[in-house]
Amino acid sequence: MAHQQTTPAKPAWGYVRTLIQQEELPLLRDHLLRLDPESRHDRFNGFLDDSFIERYAAKCADDGTVIVAYIIDGIVRGAAELHPPEDASPDSLPEAAFSVEASARRQGIGTMLFRRLIAEARWKDYKGLRITTGAENHAMRSLANKFGAHLVFRHGETTGTIDLAKTPEDELADLVAAPLNASRALMSFNRTCWRLFSSMYNGHHHAA
Repeated sequence: MAHQQTTPAKPAWGYVRTLIQQEELPLLRDHLLRLDPESRHDRFNGFLDDSFIERYAAKCADDGTVIVAYIIDGIVRGAAELHPPEDASPDSLPEAAFSVEASARRQGIGTMLFRRLIAEARWKDYKGLRITTGAENHAMRSLANKFGAHLVFRHGETTGTIDLAKTPEDELADLVAAPLNASRALMSFNRTCWRLFSSMYNGHHHAA
């Protein structure tokens, strides 16, 4: 009997949006509870028990934390959290945190969440972001570096800041947009010339 090959399932596609804090609290809580032990350790720097996560999610709903989620079929599979500054000092920065479930990794979800979180922070007129993560959380460190974070290792964890005035992602977007905008301008110019030529030709044709 011929061997029947199985086609690997394609990853489900989701979308990114900001959660409504109080009403959608269970979505964040359930996502955090689904994290595997290693991911929990990386995300919370060692705190693993369910009761801690439930208290943490409840606090996020009450303290003004902005939660950007990656949602597949109504379930949060990744989350980016923008925690407000701890005090009113002008030097105090909001803090960013991220988590993506194992089933949704290596699909660029972290980058999507980070980009949306930076947009949320700029909308709130924050000038920078603070990053704090465990020393072994290589994925978070790599993601933070991608967006221009200056990371320092101390006391078993990695800390750093991101200047929101201009990030490498913005500079890359500018480089991409420049030739695109030039191309659009050239197309617009060509269309204008063609309309002018067409009107002149038609006018001459009717006059004859």
